[in-house]
Amino acid sequence: MPHYTGPLLTRDDAAALLAARDRAQDAWTGSLDLGRSQGEARLGADRWQWRDIDYPYPGKLKDRTLYWWEGEDFAPVSRYRGSLIKLVPTAWGAPTFEIDGIKMLPTSKASPLDDARRKVALVEPRGKTVLDTCGGLGYFAACGLDAGAARIVSFEKNEDVLWLRTLNPWSPDPEAADAGGRLQLIHADVSQAIAQLPDASMDALLHDPPRFGIAGELYSQAFYDQLARVLRRGGTLFHYTGSPNKLTSGRDVPGEVAKRLEKAGFKAQRALDGVTGVRR
Repeated sequence: MPHYTGPLLTRDDAAALLAARDRAQDAWTGSLDLGRSQGEARLGADRWQWRDIDYPYPGKLKDRTLYWWEGEDFAPVSRYRGSLIKLVPTAWGAPTFEIDGIKMLPTSKASPLDDARRKVALVEPRGKTVLDTCGGLGYFAACGLDAGAARIVSFEKNEDVLWLRTLNPWSPDPEAADAGGRLQLIHADVSQAIAQLPDASMDALLHDPPRFGIAGELYSQAFYDQLARVLRRGGTLFHYTGSPNKLTSGRDVPGEVAKRLEKAGFKAQRALDGVTGVRR
């Protein structure tokens, strides 16, 4: 799907535009792509112009919500098809996303993009073919491209997440010139599609699955065996786990993951908020 190039509005952006108009300014300068670039909006009494296209002033907008121009009005960047999925602005520029109110990326201490960069660095992607099992908004892939990965094969099974990516200026576009044809984004469930990947075809793995209660199959011994099969000997892995249920039940999910990875053929250890592994 082509990436959206129109303005993205937050409640604060809308307030700034209206305040500038009310001060009788004829222009407002700022970013309407979540900090990726700066531009100038030309302000009229009833409409404003951005990149040579006219828009009406938005009505009342909600906090923690992004809005895009869908052709007739500014609409929330969200969908409901059994679950409510939405793109959520952050103080860092790069947004996170939520599914039924559950935040899917850490944002409290750092940008989700900076968080991804630290994790991607653990597998040293330069010159490597990298499997990105659960693409999400594409921040692992973006950081892998920036770090010089030769090729990234990224899976994402949720069609609505793929749609969010087309509206997020921080998500990498496989068709963009700066990707250089190095990113392959596949709409498929990696727990099934991984069986079609050749043996030892990957140099590094990035595994950032949803929590266990949502996607237990991505924490299974059978899936870890597949990860070991597609990774060459000496190849590296980072597996995000977080620490779910640790305070309430005492369950040690990273420890459980490390044991299964060891059984699959990895030398595993804890790192950051997950587990790293080297294929033996």
